[in-house]
Amino acid sequence: MNAHVPDAQLTAYAAGDPGLADALCWGIEVHLESCPWCRERLGAALDGPTAALVARVGAALAPAGPATAPPPAPLRGRARRAVRRWTTWSLLPRLAVTAGAVGAALALELLMPAYPSPVLLVAPVAPLFGVAAAWSRRGDPAWELIAGTPQGGLLLLLRRTLVVLAALVPVLAVAGGLAGQNPALWLLPALGGTAATLALGSRIGVSRAAAVVAATWAAAVVVPALTTARLPALLTTAGLPGWALATAALAALVWARAGDFRLDRSFR
Repeated sequence: MNAHVPDAQLTAYAAGDPGLADALCWGIEVHLESCPWCRERLGAALDGPTAALVARVGAALAPAGPATAPPPAPLRGRARRAVRRWTTWSLLPRLAVTAGAVGAALALELLMPAYPSPVLLVAPVAPLFGVAAAWSRRGDPAWELIAGTPQGGLLLLLRRTLVVLAALVPVLAVAGGLAGQNPALWLLPALGGTAATLALGSRIGVSRAAAVVAATWAAAVVVPALTTARLPALLTTAGLPGWALATAALAALVWARAGDFRLDRSFR
């Protein structure tokens, strides 16, 4: 993925293409303010008369004295911008609810050890609530600001997904450790469920994909496990190679469909 403005978008912007979405134009303009390399590319993309006009206006507006470097941004401001690039504050309630659900699963496992492990049953879908919130138009108050940015596609989704996993994997690690479960038995299914959501999300939207994956898991695995009081084979050590292969294949599929993660299509 590239953090700069793609060539096709920059050329359309330079030509004043009326088909370029307003949100995309805003994102390009915001990026150009802080990226001298893209400004240079924009200058090269202008036609002759427009370039000459820009040069005349620039010469007329040039300061008479020596240019001074702008003051560095405060540390707090840089930290806030870094947080906005990686996540959104609306994730916090979802992550708290998910952590509570994992805690409840652990309590059930400790109170009823004879039943199938609730921690292992919950682990594959635990990150999905947060991933759906990270890529939701309704859950992100800054959606209009990021809708057209060059980093608004798969790169943004992967960053926010990484934040969700970084917050929940320690919770699952504590729950799995207290329950005496092999770490691979909850980690690989959690990664596999997340990869499945992202792969399906490239087609139907990430929020809808999270709901479909969670509902399918509940119907195909959780309900039968509770009915028969037995864990399925895919949540035992025998199922680990399958989880590893499926996760790798789904991750490759997500990367191959990087162009499908457009905010106007999958950010719902």
